Amino acid sequence: MTTKFRIEKVTIHSTEGPVEYQFSSDLTVLAGPTGVGKTTLLELIKWGLGGDGQLAPVVTEKVQDFSLHIAIGGRRFLLSRSLDPQKRNNVRVTDLATGERLPDHQVKPGEPRSLNTLLMTSLGLPSDMRAAAQTGRSTKAGARISFADIYTYMYIPQSEINRDIARSQDSYLEPKRKAVFELLFALADPELFDKRSQANALKGLVDEAADHHGKILQFLRDSNTQSREEAQRELEKALNSQREAEEQRAQLRDDIDPVSDRETQALRDLLSEAERSLADARSAEVSLGRQIEELSSERRRVNSDIARLNRMRDAGERLAQIEFTTCPRCMQALKSREVPHGHCRLCLQPDEAASTDEFDQYETLQLKDQLEEMEKQLAFLKQQTQNARQLILDRQELVRHLETAIDARTADRVSPRLQAYSDISEKIAASRTAQAHFENVLQQWDRVSDLARAEEELRNRYDRLVREIDQREVELKARRTYIVGELSKEFNRVVADLEIPGVEEASIHDTNYLPLLNGKPFRQFSRGGGIVTATQVAYWTALIAVALRERDVPYPTFLLIDSPRLALNEEQDLSSGLYRRLVTLAKANAGRLQMIIADHALPAAYRKDYTEIEFSYKKPTISSVKHPGKGGVKPLVSA
Repeated sequence: MTTKFRIEKVTIHSTEGPVEYQFSSDLTVLAGPTGVGKTTLLELIKWGLGGDGQLAPVVTEKVQDFSLHIAIGGRRFLLSRSLDPQKRNNVRVTDLATGERLPDHQVKPGEPRSLNTLLMTSLGLPSDMRAAAQTGRSTKAGARISFADIYTYMYIPQSEINRDIARSQDSYLEPKRKAVFELLFALADPELFDKRSQANALKGLVDEAADHHGKILQFLRDSNTQSREEAQRELEKALNSQREAEEQRAQLRDDIDPVSDRETQALRDLLSEAERSLADARSAEVSLGRQIEELSSERRRVNSDIARLNRMRDAGERLAQIEFTTCPRCMQALKSREVPHGHCRLCLQPDEAASTDEFDQYETLQLKDQLEEMEKQLAFLKQQTQNARQLILDRQELVRHLETAIDARTADRVSPRLQAYSDISEKIAASRTAQAHFENVLQQWDRVSDLARAEEELRNRYDRLVREIDQREVELKARRTYIVGELSKEFNRVVADLEIPGVEEASIHDTNYLPLLNGKPFRQFSRGGGIVTATQVAYWTALIAVALRERDVPYPTFLLIDSPRLALNEEQDLSSGLYRRLVTLAKANAGRLQMIIADHALPAAYRKDYTEIEFSYKKPTISSVKHPGKGGVKPLVSA
């Protein structure tokens, strides 16, 4: 069943007040001269649907918000999008069936809650489809198919009306344009798109794996790396050599172990005891040195306290004999002033009643006693230190004597075997080094094998996927032939009815789905006299007519055309034919499609057959904002 898509109402909220337009008819014509805002309204509709509409200065300067009532699939929504640069990425959505205000949706596809997902799912289409190139050489999964791509089959902008069809001249958009065509006419399904994307991505992985595998092999060849078989043989030789050497070393160890007799063992025990005693003596010497240092520090402190007391006593005695006659600070005479008896002439403080000599002598005696005790302790510690040093010398001499004795008893019996033991140990180490080298070589070959297996697995997956795609395309081939045939017949009939100059035969290409005029691509046929415009109308109306007949395709039977007569100039017959075609299509499918046409001059013969919304310089599209006049505005698209 063809998907229903209709625009029911639009509201432009400007700084001067709202402007509203209803679209209740199957065919509505927005009529008026160039510059009154027809294209502005159509671009605002694209903007309201989340696109990047071309906004006129009056919109960016005077319009605050744009609202759009749409019916899509079985649902109805109110979409409101702000023109504020800070808010324009959010679209406010209201479900008109329930009146529920839904969470805001993001304009950018791929966001967690995007407007694209809402519109695509309402059309009954997945929002994560990708259009992979079908050249067989591409390794990219393809660009995401969004509602903006679907909209290129619904809106013919004025900038493209006499130039191109669905931006087919942009080669980078070719995979998406073809994918959307196949999707809308059920010539492919989301599963097939997904498989194509997977196949392209797998193709990239296969190429990457093959390249990596080849580089590793080339590196091994260039570095003269041994083959796997040679490395395996050398590794086995190294392992055998290590086993033989380890057996010889075990035998030598058994031969060496019984050499020690009882006297040698006794000497070893004495040596161990002497070494422990030497270590204890050294530890005692360090400990005594630390105690001497601490005691010396304390002695210096006591001496300092005694010196301090002596200086204080001496200073008191010297100052007590001085009779000040002049103030040492301000040099004023002191003899002339009266001084109470028993007070200091200088500070007038009472003289000390008692002497502190006795107390000072007691403290000094205590400190001297401490100092004497410390001297005794230091003498004792120094004597202990000398004893410890002598013990260290004795133990060092004993250790040297015992080591010499042990060496003399064991040299002749152990040294030759130790040399043999050392030689065997070196042989074992060399074998292990060789093993590590050859194991590393084998690991490189294992890596090559892993890469080969990974490449083969990826290639098998890719081949299986390609076979599945080919099988599915074979199943769809008959339908593609049928649909393209029906489109070609309908397109040829419409072109003949329009009497496009010079066209004797028209058809649809069976792989790129674009018009052919007299067997040539439409762009090569002619670009003058409105030929492309007439071809556009014939092409899009033929697509809608076939979609309406087939009923089982998800084609949204909606068409928005901007200024078809603008490129026709004086071709009145062709212009009349275009409107005749639009009127005929609308009447034959009442209630099943919607077409909105913006044009500057309308054929009088068909005005009764469509709803007309007329604009002028006095009543522009955004009528709440005063129009600056014909010469005061620059059209969005130059004629």
